[in-house]
Amino acid sequence: MKLTDQVAIVTGAGRGIGKAIAAAFAAQGAKVVCAARSMQEIDAVADEVGGRAIVCDVAKETQVRALIEQTLAAYGRIDILVNNAGTVARELTHELPVESWDRVIDVNLRGVFLCARYALPSMLERGEGRIINISSGAGVHGGAGRSAYAASKHGVMGLTKVWAAEYRDKGIRAYVILPDITESAMRKSGFPDEDPATMIQPEQIANAAVYQATESATAYTMVMHVHNGMPVRNLT
Repeated sequence: MKLTDQVAIVTGAGRGIGKAIAAAFAAQGAKVVCAARSMQEIDAVADEVGGRAIVCDVAKETQVRALIEQTLAAYGRIDILVNNAGTVARELTHELPVESWDRVIDVNLRGVFLCARYALPSMLERGEGRIINISSGAGVHGGAGRSAYAASKHGVMGLTKVWAAEYRDKGIRAYVILPDITESAMRKSGFPDEDPATMIQPEQIANAAVYQATESATAYTMVMHVHNGMPVRNLT
């Protein structure tokens, strides 16, 4: 197992991509801290993967600080941070409530910054660590009705590049994964009639995260854009 005894924090771990990453990391031997706003969801995932559940709204600094402190108290280290928690607003820009803009930016961008801000000191002290950010195809292109979401995901791309420049020579790598349309509760809430068989599956994003978390020191695949492939029905 490639991640034996490594400690990984996965935000938004209660379902979808986060749940799949938590399970994939645990299968590789990692000790996984599952974080999300819903204790019920992360309790179930933590039980399933043999990890620890910690309630955390990543937009709230005090909760993020507590997440990091509790993880260090329990395990003494943080090897991998996966910034996956996210939300979306789907109104056109001139109709988008300012409160909705703020919430998307707070979760998708501020939350990524906060989690890294408080995890990095322990990584720097040990001289190693990996930060894996889940962005989106929207992180490199826009789409109607996605102003806050696209802005936040472009921001995640920028943060990843900055962290690569700031910390690569200190033993810490920053990665980003950009999934295209992926089956998830968030996607289904906006597009209930889409066929899941045409979408990327969360486990496929988890595979990309495992690859980045275990990549040899002689290579650095900082950006992985996971595109939609052929519909499942065409492969049977």
